[in-house]
Amino acid sequence: MTSQNYREKLHQTALKAPASSGVYLWRNEENTVIYVGKAKNLKNRLTSYFSGQKEIKTRLLISHAASIEYITTLNEYEALLLENNLIKKYSPRYNINLKDGKSYPVLRITKEDFPKIFRTRRIMQDGSTYFGPYPDVAALDVFLETIFKLYPLRHCRTLKKRESPCLYYHMKQCKAPCCNKISKEEYNEYISEVISLLQGHNEENIALLTAQMKEAAAQLNFEKASRLRDGIKALMIMQNQNIVQDFDSMDKDYIGYYSEGELVSFTVLKIRQGKLLGRENYRAESLNDDDDLIGEFMACYYEDKNQIPPNIVIPTTESLEIIKKWLAETYSDINCHLTIVDSNSAKEVASMNMCVQNAHEDIIRRLRDRGDVPAMEELKEKLGLPCLPVRIEGFDIAHIGGKFPVASLISFYNGNPDKKNYRYFRLKTTDGYIDDFASMREAVSRRYTRLLNEQAELPDLLLIDGGIGQVNAVNEILQALGLDIPIAGLAKRDEEIYRPGNSTPICLPKRSDGLRLLQRVRDETHRFATSRNQNLRTKENTDSIFLELPGVGEKRAIMLQKQFTTLENLTKQEESAIAQCLHIKAFEAAQILLSAKALLETREEKKKTQRLSLGKAGTTKETAAQAQYISDLASLALEAANDSDEYGEKE
Repeated sequence: MTSQNYREKLHQTALKAPASSGVYLWRNEENTVIYVGKAKNLKNRLTSYFSGQKEIKTRLLISHAASIEYITTLNEYEALLLENNLIKKYSPRYNINLKDGKSYPVLRITKEDFPKIFRTRRIMQDGSTYFGPYPDVAALDVFLETIFKLYPLRHCRTLKKRESPCLYYHMKQCKAPCCNKISKEEYNEYISEVISLLQGHNEENIALLTAQMKEAAAQLNFEKASRLRDGIKALMIMQNQNIVQDFDSMDKDYIGYYSEGELVSFTVLKIRQGKLLGRENYRAESLNDDDDLIGEFMACYYEDKNQIPPNIVIPTTESLEIIKKWLAETYSDINCHLTIVDSNSAKEVASMNMCVQNAHEDIIRRLRDRGDVPAMEELKEKLGLPCLPVRIEGFDIAHIGGKFPVASLISFYNGNPDKKNYRYFRLKTTDGYIDDFASMREAVSRRYTRLLNEQAELPDLLLIDGGIGQVNAVNEILQALGLDIPIAGLAKRDEEIYRPGNSTPICLPKRSDGLRLLQRVRDETHRFATSRNQNLRTKENTDSIFLELPGVGEKRAIMLQKQFTTLENLTKQEESAIAQCLHIKAFEAAQILLSAKALLETREEKKKTQRLSLGKAGTTKETAAQAQYISDLASLALEAANDSDEYGEKE
């Protein structure tokens, strides 16, 4: 059966589904469950998969599915419970399957007559006592080393009866419980002290250790004193690491997430006794709607009731009451208060923002690692590109009232920024007046004339920040250069995509992977162009044009800048005003005024020559004039391309 036949079969099944709540299962050709979902209205939810333009993750699911089956329930809450059970039973490929993105070590004290203390990343439900997690592993190791020097605890993995003690006993680092040289009560007194130290009530213990350190130093036992000193430092570092103050004193979990297409990353911040003790990242792939992600995650995450804190804070979700009911009935013996983030509480907003930021950064890492293939595939399909847009180059123009015009060029490779190929151009043809069409023409011609001369690799897609006018202007240049590079323009107002010669825009869904990639390219071109324009303005303010006048040094330039501001204003002054400003003689002032007029005339003539030779955008309608225009622009591009100072810099 072809994929089209499967799609029609799936659509017919969706149309026949009842309008009641329930759970649905997608199966592939091998009859393996690949996705489990819940719905308040099965028919509406299933038919929505086949209506309108869908995101890549939805199309991916449909392309791998061969059949749909559903189970009706009395209400949406029952559907949530059933969905959770089925996910645990089948472990579907496209449902959330938690993967621990970062596991911090903990300290474990075993439940034995003579307990052992050690560092581990595995938590076993065997009655052992755990402390942590501790993000600073080095500090934890130093702390453990100090504990073993201060307390004669056993080092062996398994306690076995021996006739003679090991080397640690002779080094006075163990009391040899294996040889009955210490009682159970005395040994556990040491363990109690260590537990008291780890529980955070350590002010008295630190004071005691400090007193012992001073006593050892007074007795000239500097080795012991240094060990105690290092132990106190390690303890203080470990106790205060990764601490965020100014949280509520109660225990809380903050859960935030960020999604891109089918990729979802969750971040859990663990607040204990008013301090942030740890952050956990979890990676998943899910096709659920945003409102269902938190519920699905919590059902997977809180499998052990001992992990559930008294308070859990989540982002705004329509499923809040359903999750509350599930939490109350599943763990009826635990009093857990579930709330959405309070927008009026600066603490909660800051905590949730931290969650989302961490999840977002993890998504960026995942996209960088895999390459943004789904987005590139969608752009190839929607824009009708001949190949996958692996390399995308984007242009933008920045200026202040026509002054300091700059064009930025940024490059994305495999869906991620390729900063070593960023460039910027000081524009020549539009210096002093505003014409974004002409500015874009110059930047594009200079860039691709250079690439042609160097026989360098050309991009798979060229993105312009603008609408159909800018796209057609750039297309003229590429055609004149004999290049066939696909062009797209992204208009900011409605995020519409334009292609050359077609005034009807292409509209992608707001959560589209392809649109998201184009937005990233567009935003990066704008950021880069603006930053370069700001640098030029700063340089202009630092390097005064008055320094180009004969007989004017830094001090006189500052005086002229303060009095007349611009070169134009200076040329309109009388000789007496200049002489009075600089405290010089009249003939010197006359010489400065004459030089200023000559400098201004030279600058204006240069701008006029460039405008006349190149013309303004939209005025070259005849073939001969158009050819001459392109020829002049190409000549300028070739000249600028051979001038490394004008071509641009790497970032």
